[in-house]
Amino acid sequence: MLFLGGGVMVGSEMLLQQPASDSLKTFKKQYISTFPLPERFNFAGEPVPMHDPDVRERIERELIQNSYKHSATILILKREGRWREPITRILKQEGIPEDFFYLAVAESELDEHAQSSVGAIGFWQFMKTTASLYGLEVNEYVDMRKDPIASTYAACRYLKNAFNRFGSWTLAAASYNRGITGLENAIKAQKVNNFYDLYLNRETYRYIMRIIALKLIIENPQDYGFFINDADKYKPLATRFIQVDSTINDLPQFALAQGINYKILKIYNPWLNSSDYKLIVPKGKTYTITLPDSVRVAAE
Repeated sequence: MLFLGGGVMVGSEMLLQQPASDSLKTFKKQYISTFPLPERFNFAGEPVPMHDPDVRERIERELIQNSYKHSATILILKREGRWREPITRILKQEGIPEDFFYLAVAESELDEHAQSSVGAIGFWQFMKTTASLYGLEVNEYVDMRKDPIASTYAACRYLKNAFNRFGSWTLAAASYNRGITGLENAIKAQKVNNFYDLYLNRETYRYIMRIIALKLIIENPQDYGFFINDADKYKPLATRFIQVDSTINDLPQFALAQGINYKILKIYNPWLNSSDYKLIVPKGKTYTITLPDSVRVAAE
């Protein structure tokens, strides 16, 4: 709180200091508004029925909540600079619409260490059992749910399976929250197969609307009050890779031998899971370790 010439500056607001008998009065009122909604919009190439009042109101709710949840949304916009390109490149490579990048944003806010109250972990919030079904290794020494690249490939496998079941990318996205069986049961009971015609549990319905709202905000941040320059976004990590086919008993020493320290090793390899600084490599198994490319350049 900064006192200036008889007034009090709180954030960007000036409150005038009145005589002791008076209360503080606002010199400049905070301007809070709602946001215009597009008349036409799509998710994953599928139209969002913006003419439906229920859909509009639900999207507007998520827009308001995420637009005024400033710290979380600013961090998303900064992390986008690091992760949008590698994630969307994999989605495109795997035949998944690039809009599913926003599903990862909704799941984890692009925090590879994100963990839910029920134990879902990583960018794509895989539970341990589901992770193994889609090719992610999780054990005492390795948790590939925390690897943004490996977990994106696993998410693609899930989404392709869901799309083959539902024939709709929006329903595939909804199943990521509700589960394939749960969504199939709702479709069968309600006798409709369009997501926006279904009456679903509150969490799943809000889930899709939040993904849509985050797409709107990230694609047009200034329209929603966010002014983040590209220079202020987190930069992509320049990397190189080495293959490891034998156990590493001392990861900090291994890191030092690569010209870095253990902290840097963990930043580049969040999937390293051991609390005793080891990576046990079973016979015939190979792990790919990611290292900062700048170390190699400096050495050369």
